[in-house]
Amino acid sequence: MRVKSSLVNISVGIGNQLIITALSFFSRTVFIHTLGIDYLGINGLFTNILAMLSLAEAGIGSSIIYSLYKPVAENDVDKISVLMKLYKKTYMIIALIILLLGLAVVPFLDDFVKDANVHNIYGIYLLFLINTVIPYLFSYRTNLLNVYQKGYIVTGIFSISAILSTSLKIGILYTTKNYIFYLVIDCAITIINSTLVFFIVGKMYPFLKNKVITRLDEGTKRSIIKNVKAIILQNVGTYLIFGTQNIIISYYVSVAAVGLYSNYFMLIEICRTFINQIFNNIYHSIGNLVAKESKEKIYSVYKVTMLLNFWLYSLFAIVLFVIIEPFIKIWIGSEFLMNKLVLIVLALTFYERGMRNSISTVKTTAGIFHEDRYIPLCQAVVNLACSIILVQYIGIAGVFIGTLISAILVPFWTTPYFVYKKVFHIPVIHYFLRYGYYAAIGVGTCILTSYLSNLITAHTLISLGVKALICLITPNLIYIFIFHRSEEFKYLFGIMSSIVFKFQHKLIPKSSTESH
Repeated sequence: MRVKSSLVNISVGIGNQLIITALSFFSRTVFIHTLGIDYLGINGLFTNILAMLSLAEAGIGSSIIYSLYKPVAENDVDKISVLMKLYKKTYMIIALIILLLGLAVVPFLDDFVKDANVHNIYGIYLLFLINTVIPYLFSYRTNLLNVYQKGYIVTGIFSISAILSTSLKIGILYTTKNYIFYLVIDCAITIINSTLVFFIVGKMYPFLKNKVITRLDEGTKRSIIKNVKAIILQNVGTYLIFGTQNIIISYYVSVAAVGLYSNYFMLIEICRTFINQIFNNIYHSIGNLVAKESKEKIYSVYKVTMLLNFWLYSLFAIVLFVIIEPFIKIWIGSEFLMNKLVLIVLALTFYERGMRNSISTVKTTAGIFHEDRYIPLCQAVVNLACSIILVQYIGIAGVFIGTLISAILVPFWTTPYFVYKKVFHIPVIHYFLRYGYYAAIGVGTCILTSYLSNLITAHTLISLGVKALICLITPNLIYIFIFHRSEEFKYLFGIMSSIVFKFQHKLIPKSSTESH
């Protein structure tokens, strides 16, 4: 059941992402040509500022979701209702706090926005703020669907709304070039989406409407409070690592530089989101697995996800490294390219951060929050210090080098240590040996793929397509050759064969199969 639920969610998620990706390229092209690089920079800057305000959520949601896995697995409706009531009240308070904090930032906007030819900065910011606050009023029900492994419902709704929203926004940019109107449409779609999901979940789980008279037991309450304290520190640290990049670039370089980086960021995030369609859905299955199974079973599934993790993240890192620059040249012009060093560091950071996915998933779903609560803050201190120093000497690349240095010095070591000690109960050296083995294969594959793809000069979409095919085919052939005898590969191959078999049976009419 866990595998089936994950496959349904993954299939819907990937289909949704293909649609969103096609639309985002078209939308970004129109955005750049109608509004310009400064507006693109403002878009990225305000997103980062409001991500900082969203720290008011403080990981309360993650802690409550963790507490929901066991009662959902056991169908304990009373406990689910109590937790959801707590979730609802908490998120209402959080929405109010974010709104007030957001309004408090308004007098300081001019300090962040430098040399930008953008009109009505305050109106733009307020619309961003509204769009950030609204989902908190409804999202607690959305997250319940994910715990029940029915995230495909949310994905389907957001796919339809994304098509509608992007089409409307593209039309607005073409006809009016009005960024305010563009953001108003975004807010309206957010409200419609959130309301629709809220009522659908209410209809699917009618017990949510019942009056809750039971109190939360002391054990669960203590666990939530303990985890929230730890996650607050983790979320603050995580924001200071990833959420301050655009602010640092804007302050030390320019808003236009944020705009240049935002194109690279969009392409990288498209790749990350594709992979996350798989791992986000596996995440909730692993949560169910951790709640029910032995450590041996969890470890065997973890090794499968680590191989899948390496396969996907190394493949996409290679594609990004080889394809981004020629793609941007053909798409919007060579004037939107950044230094080659920036691309190298971004590809390495993408891979390093992605490779922690499988181990981090086990850590989170096993409820390991308290033990490493100070780790993200330590990483954040290293990151901010390195980024602020390096950006003044080597420019925008210094910001990303600082992030990579902090990741290698801190969570690269600590996350596997806690998981192997607390969950698997085996020496952590097993992790680093496997990681080193994968890394060596990835580097060798990247060198070979880069050499082969460089034989093709990409001046047109056709030659770029050939280059992309080399990047997709070469690593996959190498990985199949190396891993085809491993138990992890056989497990993944079995799942893929099952999917293909079921797909064929749906395509071939029943009567035609019976005639044979």
